[in-house]
Formats: sequence, structure tokens, C-alpha cells
Amino acid sequence: MALGVSNGTLQPLSGKPNAVSTQTDLQEMKMRPLPFKGTLADSKFQLLRILQSLDRVKVVKEEGTYIHAIFTSKVFRFKDDVEFYFDEAAQVIHFRSASRVGYSDWGVNRKRMEDITRRYEEGSR
Repeated sequence: MALGVSNGTLQPLSGKPNAVSTQTDLQEMKMRPLPFKGTLADSKFQLLRILQSLDRVKVVKEEGTYIHAIFTSKVFRFKDDVEFYFDEAAQVIHFRSASRVGYSDWGVNRKRMEDITRRYEEGSR
């Protein structure tokens, strides 16, 4: 499974209904990017603060304009990769949230990213 940013784009989704992204042409899996709030540093700080407030998440890479976090499900301990790419030119944060295993995630990745989006937009914890 490929992760990371290549030429300003997060890796494409597999096409299985177990992921969402702001950079996909698959409409049922597409979400809107988050706007910067101030500078790159301000936006990263706020997003990292939100991630640190959530349960069962570990930020495994934070480098420049990229963050990779791993979320672990409570019961079965499934791991989901969540990536953020801070696009300085467009002043938006792109993201990709995908399950490592299984076919469907029953909307878990979308719900997670909707929650993170809400917290970010509210400027909350």
C-alpha cells in the first residue's frame, strides 16, 4: 500500500468503499479539503491538536507539508491510514483516510473525517 504525496497529490484510492479523499474523482468517496487557518504552521498546529485529542490515534510522520496518522479500531484493532497534505499554493489541506484491510468500512473513514472537519472548522479541541 503506497502512502505519501507525489507531485502535490496524495496516493489514489483503491476503489473499494473503505476510504475517502479530497483528491479523488470517485464522487462517492470525495470530500472537500479544509481551508488554511492562518499560516501553514497555524493550520498544522490546530490539526495536530485535534489529532492528539482523539482516541486510538498515533501520528507516525510529521514532515513539512505532510502528516501521517494511524487510527486503530477499538474492538478488532483494524488500522486505518489518515494522511494530510498542506497545499500552500491553494491554501487548503487535502486528506486521505483509508482502511488497510477489508472491502467496506461501513462509512467509518467518512465519519472520522467529518468529525475532524467539524472540529477544525469550529477551531476546537
